[in-house]
Amino acid sequence: MSLMNLTAVELGKKIKNKEVTVVEATKAALDAIDAKEEKVNSFVTVDREGALKRAEEVQKLIDEGKLAGPLAGVPVAVKDNMCTEGMLTTCSSKILGNFVPTFTSEAVINLEKAGAVILGKTNMDEFAMGSTTETSAYGETKNPWNLEHVPGGSSGGSCAAVAAEECFYALGSDTGGSIRQPSSFCGVTGIKPTYGTVSRYGLIAYGSSLDQIGPVAKDVTDCAAILEVIASHDEKDSTSVKRDDLDFTSALVDDVKGMKIGIPKDYFGEGLDSEVKDAVLNAAKVLEQKGAIVEEFDLSLVEYAIPAYYVIACAEASSNLARFDGVKYGYRTDEYDGLHNMYKKSRSEGFGAEVKRRIMLGSFVLSSGYYDAYYLKALRTKALIKKAFDDAFAKYDVILGPAAPTTAPKLGESLSDPLKMYLGDIYTISVNLAGLPGITVPCGMDSNGLPIGLQLIGDCFKEKNIIRAAYSFEQTREFKHSPLAD
Repeated sequence: MSLMNLTAVELGKKIKNKEVTVVEATKAALDAIDAKEEKVNSFVTVDREGALKRAEEVQKLIDEGKLAGPLAGVPVAVKDNMCTEGMLTTCSSKILGNFVPTFTSEAVINLEKAGAVILGKTNMDEFAMGSTTETSAYGETKNPWNLEHVPGGSSGGSCAAVAAEECFYALGSDTGGSIRQPSSFCGVTGIKPTYGTVSRYGLIAYGSSLDQIGPVAKDVTDCAAILEVIASHDEKDSTSVKRDDLDFTSALVDDVKGMKIGIPKDYFGEGLDSEVKDAVLNAAKVLEQKGAIVEEFDLSLVEYAIPAYYVIACAEASSNLARFDGVKYGYRTDEYDGLHNMYKKSRSEGFGAEVKRRIMLGSFVLSSGYYDAYYLKALRTKALIKKAFDDAFAKYDVILGPAAPTTAPKLGESLSDPLKMYLGDIYTISVNLAGLPGITVPCGMDSNGLPIGLQLIGDCFKEKNIIRAAYSFEQTREFKHSPLAD
């Protein structure tokens, strides 16, 4: 058995027990990256020298008894939209192709305090805009289960790196499903925590009212342990929430007796692949057999989630991306005639097609005469979606459904039809609009050998409910390693 087959927590125990050194674990991960990157392309930057130096420092701290957490010494990959001091941070865009931050995002600082070794930065859809990791300026990432298919997005690089066993766990960000959907496509586990649980300081913003950082790993235990480390109140982020209940690992209990699980009928209608539907409903049966009370119910407003999300997210993106103008940092066009021409040329040459499309849509819905008709209407719809979930959580502890309507599509299929790509986020988007926590766990394979993901949604600040249900379900299955795993 290879070191890379271990989960993050298993490796942490071996390091603690002096069965493996931090340097050995880091070298194993770097060797795996060297061997597989040409096929998968899940990294934008690999910091070999920095990782090995850091591994030696962490080992010393462990030996001195200064680091004793479950993730001390475990190598991690970070999505390329989280600032890391001294390391290239590009958002997979040409416009930030030379950007090296002078500070580190709070979530990454928390990992470093726990003794993490950062291997490098993972590929993503440009500025997190996309569901396939094909809009990256650094080339598409491929799905480790089948290299002709997409890994999902926008955290596709992080999920593919975990599935290909190039790292032990990774950080992703989720604006409308960007952790949960690629986790489903890559057969790994990913959590999007309640909005405000993890600081967004240092996360390069796409949709500020929707973005949330979360963990991607092989199993629920890893995700709970990672979330415990990265969750913290941060005064530098005005949306950060002070929480007392951050002991997520206490929810790792194989017991769902009496837990009320709701299945929205609206999630199982037209557009859902029959193999995905069967796998998800079988997972519901497994939880029912373990003592959960499972019921179907109507969750209204599902059809309005996508238009509301794209209006709000694009409006926020058009504002957030205005800072990339070629003046202070990032790409600047070589030849220009005056300041305005420099802005125009730098932005038109630096941004990709999908980012331009969303900036234009956002600028349109915020423009005079359309603000009330689109943006304010979308905000009202968002409030109604939140109320629909509030009503559902008055009856149920957890909502169960698919993470995506299909398994991973082939490379090139989605980009030709952006609307179809947007519709692929139907089951994940509402969770961000309502600020709720969600987790994706593998629940089966389709006839082409591609993973299917089960999504469990909890009420605000009730991560423990979804962790418990996911852990309980996970105990009935063995983790399947992808063909690219060692």
